[in-house]
Amino acid sequence: MVAVPLPPPKPAAAASKRPVKLRRVDAEDVRRRQLIDATIAAIAEVGFNATTIAEIARRAGVSTGLVSFYFGDKDGLLEATLRHLARELSRMAAARLRDATTARARVQAVIDTNLGASQFERRIGTVWLAFWAQVPHSPRFARVQRAYQRRIAANLASALRLLLMPEPARSLAETIAGMIDGLWLRATLTGDPDGRRARAVAGAFVDTQFMLLGVGIRGDSTT
Repeated sequence: MVAVPLPPPKPAAAASKRPVKLRRVDAEDVRRRQLIDATIAAIAEVGFNATTIAEIARRAGVSTGLVSFYFGDKDGLLEATLRHLARELSRMAAARLRDATTARARVQAVIDTNLGASQFERRIGTVWLAFWAQVPHSPRFARVQRAYQRRIAANLASALRLLLMPEPARSLAETIAGMIDGLWLRATLTGDPDGRRARAVAGAFVDTQFMLLGVGIRGDSTT
């Protein structure tokens, strides 16, 4: 019997040597994030009014036409930047809430997210302040701000409804949400480096409210 030679094996590593190409959607997402990061850096360094399309494009290393292509105009890019900051907060809150096992812990998760050290980092704090100052003058920013505030209040109310009737839960949630905003603003303007004092004040307020309502510190009813 004559042995028939087998064909030589195809080189397995040939395909792996080819450069990996990003899908078009992925590449566009990367470019949008690059422009948003450049916007944050520009606002933090030169201020809101001095942040122009040309300044953002220069920092991102792209043409001004590309900014317009992805976001339409400056307001579109600024709105996308504000939405990005709000989404990042929501993502961090969701991660903390997953680990919270009691109503009190869930309330604290919202506090720790919105008064977390990352929110007092100079660059992020400066950008939030700049956007807040523009909210009364920009319906687009106002819509994002309202959605952000509703999300905070909804997360708090969801935790408090484990202990309270819906209306008291909603009322206390709005009070805590307002305190979070006020503490963040005061801490940012007075130089609280990491928000530790702001978190302590908010936590003490919640504990006091729980005791007044006959609820244990851990979030279990004492009645």
